[in-house]
Amino acid sequence: MTTSREPEASAERQLCGLVNGLAQRIAEHVRACAGTLGLTASQAAALREMSGPMTMRELAERMCCEPSNTTFVVDKLEKQSLIERHPHPTDRRAKHLVLTASGTALRARLQELLAVDSPLAGLSPQQQRVLHGLLEQVVTGEGRC
Repeated sequence: MTTSREPEASAERQLCGLVNGLAQRIAEHVRACAGTLGLTASQAAALREMSGPMTMRELAERMCCEPSNTTFVVDKLEKQSLIERHPHPTDRRAKHLVLTASGTALRARLQELLAVDSPLAGLSPQQQRVLHGLLEQVVTGEGRC
């Protein structure tokens, strides 16, 4: 016996599969680009997210991982002289993570590589904006009753 909800459930399952497939393709692309630069995928993700000085907690949130995992990644990047820890300007308990000149250059190179053959490159800028808006709506929960 079928229910009236089954077509919706099937469509949702297919959509989840597509989103998961996209996430896997993006992860593979990041790993490949990171590897060409001698980085791990986590290190590449940290560099990609370092758009300016930020705390470890802010970086962890951007990377969608636990602060303890981020600390491990940042320690490795710091050993490679790509990131430095500076005193936070307003919170003496926190440290600001700041890219070094080498880190900034490597981040720029990483972004160039990520843009080449990206899984999203087949979409026009307009399509990418639409997809961004839809995904943001789902992730943030906007538009729900």
